[in-house]
Amino acid sequence: MRSLTFVFGTGRSGSTALSRILNSHPDVLSLNEYMASVGDASFPAGEVDGEEFWQALHRPAPHFERMIRSGVPLPEFLHTRVPGRYASETKGIPALSLMVLPHLTDDPDGLLDDLGAAVPRWPVRTAAEHHRALFGLLCARFGRTAVVERSGYSTGWAPGLRDAFPDAGFVHMFRDGPDCALSMSRHPGYRAISLLREIKARSGVDSFADLTPEHVRALPPDLAPLLGERFDPALVRDRRIPLRTFGVLWSELVVEGTEFLAGLPAGRRTTLAHENLLDDPAGELTRLADFIGVDPRPEWLRTSSALLDHSRRGSARGLPAAELAELRAECARGDHALRAWR
Repeated sequence: MRSLTFVFGTGRSGSTALSRILNSHPDVLSLNEYMASVGDASFPAGEVDGEEFWQALHRPAPHFERMIRSGVPLPEFLHTRVPGRYASETKGIPALSLMVLPHLTDDPDGLLDDLGAAVPRWPVRTAAEHHRALFGLLCARFGRTAVVERSGYSTGWAPGLRDAFPDAGFVHMFRDGPDCALSMSRHPGYRAISLLREIKARSGVDSFADLTPEHVRALPPDLAPLLGERFDPALVRDRRIPLRTFGVLWSELVVEGTEFLAGLPAGRRTTLAHENLLDDPAGELTRLADFIGVDPRPEWLRTSSALLDHSRRGSARGLPAAELAELRAECARGDHALRAWR
């Protein structure tokens, strides 16, 4: 493994397409939604042996399992599109199997079995060292040299990843605020995020670990069930959530992302605007490849543009004038942070 890069940002910014583009590069190991899948559980404190690390990678992600069982699977869930031998209704879908491994191979179950035969045998070491070893193992398997992890809604992971991997590079990916907020408002995952944020705000807690039974009992009937193992999907799909809510979320994430980037050495940071990628895919991907440390191969540059979706650009312009003005006002703080960074 020659280099390690994390693409972070708000999500709903063309970053899934970017993972597909990176996966098509013969030198890049594209870890699609890796951090979103394995989360904090894969970074225990201190040192752990291979078996404990493997359990963190294999254990189903509880929040994603609830979404699937409740009939609100996210479009990013690859395992549920072409099902393997795992299901949420039985033992659950292993964290790596939901979005990471199906992105890399047509036989994700077989790859999981191979990893499961190797990783538990690993020695005691820190979680970061285990992750690096896993990345190296996958690079060797697929003949890749550079690792790029990309997860949606990932700004909050960035500080911990910087600490765990001091030599890693970071790419802040973003999209026009109103367009991105409108996309969030239509996505079941971001709708659920908004409702869970409302639960914390109503309960006055910073973490769900601080929720008490009294907090839950005080919640309205259209919010409390979201904390259960299964809920009515209409609670996420049909509940009216003001569009400005997602403008606030976009600004919050963009400000957080630009502040994080400002604290990195110049050589370990860069940005990628969705609109710039659409306007000049060859130029932006060449710049990105240089940052990652791979050759911007001409054939890769030619084929990558076909993976970009131009149809969603400017989608917010179709909103009623008053609603668009309100949304732009909520996005102003994030816009200001981006202008200041540029």
